[in-house]
Amino acid sequence: MEHPVKDWRIALIEAHPRLFHPTQAHPERVKGYPACGDGWRDLLGRACARIEAALADGGGSFTAWQIKEKFAALRFYWGGQVSPEVRLRIEEAIALAEARSACTCETCGEPGRLYQVSGWYTTVCRAHAPADVEPVPLKPGCENVHVVRIATPDGFRRVRRRYDRAADSFVDVGPASPGIEEE
Repeated sequence: MEHPVKDWRIALIEAHPRLFHPTQAHPERVKGYPACGDGWRDLLGRACARIEAALADGGGSFTAWQIKEKFAALRFYWGGQVSPEVRLRIEEAIALAEARSACTCETCGEPGRLYQVSGWYTTVCRAHAPADVEPVPLKPGCENVHVVRIATPDGFRRVRRRYDRAADSFVDVGPASPGIEEE
């Protein structure tokens, strides 16, 4: 008897029930069911593991509301009640996943670039980009720079950070960095 292959999205949901709250009969119907390509499977697994670790250390409640691709990058929306310290760690995990998605082919998971195809932005590797389309040009010095929201005692503030794909981490970027102007 042949067994069907389980979709990685359902496996992710079942591996992290504290984040997705699946029902036994229909895990594919949860609000946070990932609506993105197979290439982002690994970065979502990393994000969920980091969120689980933050919750294990500090407790609280968490529900993934929506996970999708928007403007060629991952978007991960959630709700819950957690301490400020846990919220900071959750937001960092999500920011890392979103930054990694911006340089990861949504189709296969290899390093990717931003392309505009028929008016739509997509992040893909050269092998999955149409042959007649060039990557969107980037301003020199702004490669993998993201504006990230970080928690402060008074709320949140936005900072520029460069994503290092090899280390899967951020490096703070000051306004004096090449290609970055003061706002």
